[in-house]
Amino acid sequence: MVSVVGIAGLLVIVLVNSAVTALMTRFFRVRLNTRWGSLVYALLLCPVVMFVIVLLLSGVFSLGANLGSPAAVVLVTLLIPLATGITFDYFWMPSPDEVDLPATME
Repeated sequence: MVSVVGIAGLLVIVLVNSAVTALMTRFFRVRLNTRWGSLVYALLLCPVVMFVIVLLLSGVFSLGANLGSPAAVVLVTLLIPLATGITFDYFWMPSPDEVDLPATME
């Protein structure tokens, strides 16, 4: 049986991974001048960082619940936050070209 503390820990892992993915995707969109480059980098590099975060939070800090199978762990802690973070950045946040930056003083 899954406890409330286990579910809360799992939600922390999912929220942290979603936030990290959204921030990394935004960083790639701002820094790269290509159209597909930011998406490719987000799809290739974000899961690696998310995997390290899952190992730290679930191993070192003992957060999360026993999901029963490795496929469920990958789905809940990696794929869902990856899709949520990328979707948040691409559809909720404005495009980096649309953001007006303040003038710099030279």
